Amino acid sequence: MTSSYQVLGVTLLTLLATATAANQYARGWGDQIDWMGVEKGQEHAKEQKKPIMFVIHKSWCGACKSLKPKFADDKEIAKFSKYFVMVNVADDEEPSDAQFSPDGGYIPRILFSDFLGTVSPDLMNPSNKDKYRYFYPTTPNIVVTMRSAIGKFHGLGHDIPSLAEIEAASTSGKLDL
Repeated sequence: MTSSYQVLGVTLLTLLATATAANQYARGWGDQIDWMGVEKGQEHAKEQKKPIMFVIHKSWCGACKSLKPKFADDKEIAKFSKYFVMVNVADDEEPSDAQFSPDGGYIPRILFSDFLGTVSPDLMNPSNKDKYRYFYPTTPNIVVTMRSAIGKFHGLGHDIPSLAEIEAASTSGKLDL
């Protein structure tokens, strides 16, 4: 009897460890999203030829704390996340390369890059054209920019493809996942 409980306990611990490892980078930004760290994310993007979405934040930041639950609960963000390598960049993990702070080092910032890791400065919050172009206080414009990035990086031919266009391209094999 004891060995059955031990096997069950080991099995449960293994499952828990696997689930925890898979979402160790979620940090409250959405457990349903397949998050990665910077290095692994950049490697994975090159292997899969998928663009990267970087969410850069700090654990102590009030604006980050405000955006986090909105981001985590947004079903459209979760749906569109499968078209990107999702990289959650917290605290001291932020790359020092200037391309990761194209208009300053404020936080939170959401940036998009091609699969080689080159940040696209044109993919920004459509409401913030002058200052803080990569800051999003709410999620609707994040979704708009995600759609723009999918259109740009997956070659759908125009700025903001609809969900139906994205799903049709994915189903037909024109959009790699």
